[in-house]
Amino acid sequence: MSIEIKNITKIYRNQKALDSVSFVVNKGELTGFLGPNGAGKSTLMKIITGFLPPTEGEVFIDGIKVEGKNVEIRQRIGYLPENNPLYPELYIKEFLEVTAGFYHLKNSKKKISEMIEITGLGSEQHKKIGALSKGYRQRVGLAQALIHDPSVLILDEPTSGLDPNQLEEIRNLICQISREKTVMLSTHIMQEVEAVCNRVLIINKGKIVADGKAEDLKNKSFGGQQQVVVEFAGEVKLNDLQKIAGVQNAVFNAGRWGILAERGTDIRAGIFDFAVKNNLTLITMQETHQSLENVFQELTK
Repeated sequence: MSIEIKNITKIYRNQKALDSVSFVVNKGELTGFLGPNGAGKSTLMKIITGFLPPTEGEVFIDGIKVEGKNVEIRQRIGYLPENNPLYPELYIKEFLEVTAGFYHLKNSKKKISEMIEITGLGSEQHKKIGALSKGYRQRVGLAQALIHDPSVLILDEPTSGLDPNQLEEIRNLICQISREKTVMLSTHIMQEVEAVCNRVLIINKGKIVADGKAEDLKNKSFGGQQQVVVEFAGEVKLNDLQKIAGVQNAVFNAGRWGILAERGTDIRAGIFDFAVKNNLTLITMQETHQSLENVFQELTK
């Protein structure tokens, strides 16, 4: 395992930001960390990276306990904070030289060249950081987080404020990095999590409320039950629909029926037969799928 969180609690005065949070992120996982504002995402990420001490509990990276005084553990962690603090007056190479100096890296020039190539900064390397677009500043932030070759990468809102093209580029870069490293990223963009993450953690009011693959969470939210949206060219009564084998419930809204099946049942053939027997024209029949956004809203209301 790369990241192990054991009963982490964080209290600010009278507010409990984190409440006995525990989970494990295994080597090579790209985990999306979701939660509403104030749920405790950034607090937990700062604790994982050693920037903030927990009130209770322990964090281990590669089996080594994370403590503020443990400088060695910083070598294993790459961290891109939400606000991505950079030095706008420095050129890209200058900034990476400063970062390399923090870690006392040997062959720093070689490492800087590698980071510029990996993060696609080659065309911009002659510029000062203050002259870069938001997308390229994020690339610089990723370069400084990766330059010491950490085994674990923690990214807090890495694509916040990017345009669609920049967002796609950073996503692809994160996917590329995750092939060799354990990556944990927080975001509010559900499509991003579904596109790049192989695991999802949802936190609400300081507690983990969901953990699993995005598809599994969506199916679990429905309880594994099929939902079908149907539109008939004619009047249909609820009592008649409920007589179809496998139908658990039906709701009429905006000219269409939303029909919920009993668990483990496919009701589409039964709906078609019902239409034929009652001389009804079937205008629409579409199986619906729960979105990750719906799951998020359901769990964090």
